[in-house]
Amino acid sequence: MTKETSKKKNGTQEGRIWAHKDLLALKDLSAREIELILDTAESFKEVSQRSIKKVPALRGKTIVNLFFEPSTRTRTSFELAAKRLSADTINISKSTSAAVKGESLLDTAKNIEAMNVDAIIIRHEAAGAPKILADAIAPAVINAGDGAHEHPTQGLLDLLTIRQKKGRIQGLEVGIVGDILHSRVARSDIWGLTKLGAKVTVCGPPPLIPAGIEEMGVKVTYDLSEIIRRVDVLITLRIQLERQKGSYFPSIREYARFFGIDNEKLQGAKPDILIMHPGPINRGVELSPDIADGKYSVILEQVANGVAARMAVLYLIVGAQSEEE
Repeated sequence: MTKETSKKKNGTQEGRIWAHKDLLALKDLSAREIELILDTAESFKEVSQRSIKKVPALRGKTIVNLFFEPSTRTRTSFELAAKRLSADTINISKSTSAAVKGESLLDTAKNIEAMNVDAIIIRHEAAGAPKILADAIAPAVINAGDGAHEHPTQGLLDLLTIRQKKGRIQGLEVGIVGDILHSRVARSDIWGLTKLGAKVTVCGPPPLIPAGIEEMGVKVTYDLSEIIRRVDVLITLRIQLERQKGSYFPSIREYARFFGIDNEKLQGAKPDILIMHPGPINRGVELSPDIADGKYSVILEQVANGVAARMAVLYLIVGAQSEEE
């Protein structure tokens, strides 16, 4: 995609619909802005199918992956996305940063900024950490997951996958099952799905459903069988034991019995239901192996779409800076 093509997609300079320095949360975006990212991601999908998987859109730009939590899919796909746009990439983890010597997050970011980078992609265990950086430094800041707040690019790749498989999002019934309380993915999915017109129901053990979540525009149920019969898409979430400070259910076995998805529970589901999971999967807990690898699963499509979605985000944010220079 050329800059000229982008301008045609986005409208005139005065009429552009992408006007953000950073991407911190899907809550902050309009439906039109989300659709722009999805449309741009669609145009980048074919790049990954080429023999030479590279376009020069961000040549000369430098992007830093600053990850204070473990990650496989998100970190790898952001790095691939940047490299396929011809940007230079640097990976910094908590264990290899000056944070282990006591340096503050803000001082770390300020030092990276001093090296004239163009964007920092940050994952952090503290909700709000990306916003602190975005307010303090000039480079673009992209949230790769902050505490239990949001994971906007996961939400975008989920939306992209649903739209590709179903042809639309408007009017779909979507169920989100599992540890809603601690899930940043759930929050980004809810904001994205509801802004684009889907009807969302969350389900899980009562202690793992946040109080007042209905204010986000969703319904709540504690009966998995009730939503399986009617949803078009079922998003299952990992049980985040590392974030849980207490006991939210009697045992993993009990959780799997009532909220794990297997063939028996899918009896009566729509024949074209989509089963999704942000990963990593606890096999036999959230999903039985035959469901995770079966005909309803689009989990690997989600992973593939993560590269295209993150290419789109980097192109729109970092590429927009190039146009303004």
